[in-house]
Amino acid sequence: MKKITIAIDGFSSCGKSTMAKDLAHEIGYIYIDSGAMYRAVTLYSIENGIFQGNEIDTERLRKEIGNIHISFQLNPETGRPDTYLNGVNVEDKIRGIVVSSRVSPIAALGFVREAMVAQQQAMGNAKGIVMDGRDIGTTVFPDAELKIFVTATPEIRAQRRFDELKAKGQEASFDEILENVKQRDYIDQNREVSPLRKADDAFLLDNTNMTIPQQKEWLQEQFNKTVKG
Repeated sequence: MKKITIAIDGFSSCGKSTMAKDLAHEIGYIYIDSGAMYRAVTLYSIENGIFQGNEIDTERLRKEIGNIHISFQLNPETGRPDTYLNGVNVEDKIRGIVVSSRVSPIAALGFVREAMVAQQQAMGNAKGIVMDGRDIGTTVFPDAELKIFVTATPEIRAQRRFDELKAKGQEASFDEILENVKQRDYIDQNREVSPLRKADDAFLLDNTNMTIPQQKEWLQEQFNKTVKG
């Protein structure tokens, strides 16, 4: 069976990463979390004083972006890949509200996107990958054989993020998360470089009222149609 590239784009907290990881696992493909890459750059910026409050020292980040290397390694306990920043596992650190509230302005920087897209394209040269993010089907892999665009209401997405953080034992405020979701939507759709939008040839998946098994069935169906077509 031929191997293809699968691009899953959509709004924050739609469950893109979970569905992409599950699909990759089911079909034996490699999963690459592009959003985690931008979160890792954000964490690097926070930990290295590139953020001054909410202001970004863009010139310093531009000089240091070449030293930021992101990779993924399979976690034998979870069966899913963890994110590594310069060789250090940062999977838990990049999922908290501190990083979530600062990632959109970092991801909007053209030189950051250029660096991350180059790393992503290098990872995807061999096909047989599932990648999720904001601009995978439009910018990173415009020739991907299967493109999915995921959406859900802001309230549902905020509730999912809230439940996820509480399950990890992290403090969380629903109102703060909902505001963050709405702000990220605005920034992602209105940035100058690779704004979030549905590719013309992408399948739309609104999972507001869908269960995870229903999503899995739908995704498997699209995959089967694509590889057989």
